[in-house]
Amino acid sequence: MQYTEEQITRANQTNLVSFLNAQGEQLVKSGREYRWKKHDSVTVSGNRWYRHSQGRGGYPVDFVMEFYNATFPEAVKKLIGEEGEGRNSTCPAPSPDFRLPEKEENNDRIIRYLTENRGIEKNLVEEWISSGDVYEEKKHHNVVFVGRDADGIPRYAHCRGTSEIKYRGDVAGSDKSCGFCHRGTDTQLFVFEAAIDLLSFIQLFPKDWKKRSYLSLGGISSAALMAFLSERPQITSVFLCLDNDRAGNEACEKLAEEIPDGYSVVRLKPSRKDWNEILCDKNVDRKKAIAETVTMKAPEKEALVPMLCYEDIEQTSVEWLWFPYLPFGKLTIIQGNPGEGKTYFAMMLTATCTNRKTFPNMEEIEPFNVIYQTAEDGMGDTIKPRLVEAGADLSRVMVIDDTEEALTLSDDRIEKAIRQNQVRLLIIDPVQAFIGADVDMNRANEVRPVFRKLGMIAEQTGCAIVLIGHLNKSSGTQSTYRGLGSIDIMAAVRSLLFIGKVKKDPTTRVLIHEKSSLAPPGETMAFKLGDEEGFRWVGAYEISADDLLDGKEGKPTETKLQRGTKLIYELLADGNAVTIRELDEKAKVQGISQRTMREARSRMKEELDYQMNEKQENTIRLRK
Repeated sequence: MQYTEEQITRANQTNLVSFLNAQGEQLVKSGREYRWKKHDSVTVSGNRWYRHSQGRGGYPVDFVMEFYNATFPEAVKKLIGEEGEGRNSTCPAPSPDFRLPEKEENNDRIIRYLTENRGIEKNLVEEWISSGDVYEEKKHHNVVFVGRDADGIPRYAHCRGTSEIKYRGDVAGSDKSCGFCHRGTDTQLFVFEAAIDLLSFIQLFPKDWKKRSYLSLGGISSAALMAFLSERPQITSVFLCLDNDRAGNEACEKLAEEIPDGYSVVRLKPSRKDWNEILCDKNVDRKKAIAETVTMKAPEKEALVPMLCYEDIEQTSVEWLWFPYLPFGKLTIIQGNPGEGKTYFAMMLTATCTNRKTFPNMEEIEPFNVIYQTAEDGMGDTIKPRLVEAGADLSRVMVIDDTEEALTLSDDRIEKAIRQNQVRLLIIDPVQAFIGADVDMNRANEVRPVFRKLGMIAEQTGCAIVLIGHLNKSSGTQSTYRGLGSIDIMAAVRSLLFIGKVKKDPTTRVLIHEKSSLAPPGETMAFKLGDEEGFRWVGAYEISADDLLDGKEGKPTETKLQRGTKLIYELLADGNAVTIRELDEKAKVQGISQRTMREARSRMKEELDYQMNEKQENTIRLRK
């Protein structure tokens, strides 16, 4: 609850005589003032009060906070009967009546008082004097303790008598929310009733004191403390160092309740009534100045975020189903327009994984189990006949039965089916049909967690997950943005392939490796589909994904495997021998990888002889 400056001003203009009468309190007239019968040392007049036994007074808000044990907002509400209307600010507006007392030319009187009477070391006193926060008042030679706001502007002052007459009181118009203080740099705040106790505590515990923050409340109200905490968000620990008497202990209980959750609040009880009594008593063991330490409030321990250290993570290499197009343990998307060969390609891939018939540049693999999950074609009249045509081992091809409950990408059955059946390839055709009714494919915040979970399943099981997707109809749009749904789907996969028809030859399909996060993109490859000879690879093809999707023409070209094979024949012509090292170096110049050259040599194994030369290097030559 926060109050406006206007509300606070009205609260401080309240007639205290009328206020106390309304509370049912008894007042006794004494000259121009009224003496409060409940506290006979307190007199009120208009909107001012004075407590003669302690030599201090102030305005109505301070009065209610002092005698009704109220917080600053509670005091304002009690005086004007209104809820707060202001913005979040704990400091009331400065009073136009506030003026710092005139300074004496020197500070001799207060230095003697603070060092001789209060036992505070001279160098500490002089340090505070040099800051301008402590000085000697000219008229009565009182010690003035100055409180400043966050901008360093004086808004509060408390006077302490230096003569035998024990005077103390706040300067008229002082803002109690800006107490005498030191603003440190660390996270600890030490809170006191009076400025002299603050200085005494620093002398008792001087090590690195400037790093910490110290605050005098000028009594026991919470106004200065709440303002300080609001101003200094770095504070995490509050140490309540109020007097060790009934009033001080009760005030600590109330302050601890008012301090917001999240702070550590500790009560430090002095071994005497206050810290200055300890300092002035030469017989006190200062090592035992703190009689008791009580934890009054502790912040809840923040739950630790699970962390992994890369030093402890085992380094692994990517396994490939078909380098560099299809990685194991990752997500791959194959996209294209309807009817252009995506599904047929996926079935040929299924067959390859079950019958040892490899794709171009694919290393030989042991047959494994495959899940082919489809929502568009009939399993009996379309999928099975095509798998038979492709030569797949049907005993290794499975589908999750979702006749009773529709399968979605978030379904736990996917991971269970992969693990229970040792599946190494999962094909979902088309991905749009399995996204789930409650997920909008165009909303990144809904799509991202679905594909993140699917990616984790792939990584944890080592299964290659291939998603078949349709393109949208946005002609002229960059190829990566033609997939249905959020671009986050494209970002989630490690490999992105496009399949499309060549305009001048509808039986020729082109496979383009548009995105590859784990290796350099593979060659663009062409295959035949739809003529009498059926599915077959026809070699490399030169065209971009954007040109293919826009219906532009490309041209056939040699694959890197074909070029590598041709290079071997050229280097081994006329009975020449060449080292594997030299062969790989010449291939590298032509942009052909060692992996491709190994595949080329493997396919020529019946034609090659391997020997060791005098330098113990592997050499090859053509057999005669």
